[in-house]
Amino acid sequence: MRHARPAFVLCGLIALSLFAAPARAQSSLTRDGAAAVKAAFAADLETMKAKFIGLAQAFPQDKYTWRPMEGVRSVSEVLMLVATEGYSFIPSGVGAPAAQLGDRDAMNKLRALSDKAQVIEHLNKAFAYAKDALDKADPSALLTPRPLMGQPRTLTEITTLIGGDLHEHLGQLIAYARMNHIVPPWSK
Repeated sequence: MRHARPAFVLCGLIALSLFAAPARAQSSLTRDGAAAVKAAFAADLETMKAKFIGLAQAFPQDKYTWRPMEGVRSVSEVLMLVATEGYSFIPSGVGAPAAQLGDRDAMNKLRALSDKAQVIEHLNKAFAYAKDALDKADPSALLTPRPLMGQPRTLTEITTLIGGDLHEHLGQLIAYARMNHIVPPWSK
């Protein structure tokens, strides 16, 4: 058992070095590195857009208000959350302003939309707004951490956080589709 302690300490030091590595990597990120992260994120957003739109089209209108249980977002609520993130969360992550969509009441009405055509229209507009903000972001300006969700975050952290959030919603909608016997279009 005497040898277990040095192994434990070594594992702890390795773990600490792994947590420190992202900070070192970000501080040494070059303009070209930031451009590469931005391009990878843009490609991922384009893939997610196609999947979100495909699922939005695959759900019939009468399933837009369906939810697996009380207290959980409906199909349209998840889709509109994704749209509002395209209008605000994604642009703010790269230092662009959120889309001007009106006051709090207007935002609440937007989030509550359940008309299939309007939801799909907003998804398209929101992803276009996010893409435009990302396209306009100068990689040099992305090298310094920026506030997101109350904390300064690096470009890598921002793209991982936003991408992870959107992928979570995509998984949620895939589960909703499967529960309703809807095959995601890319699975056919």
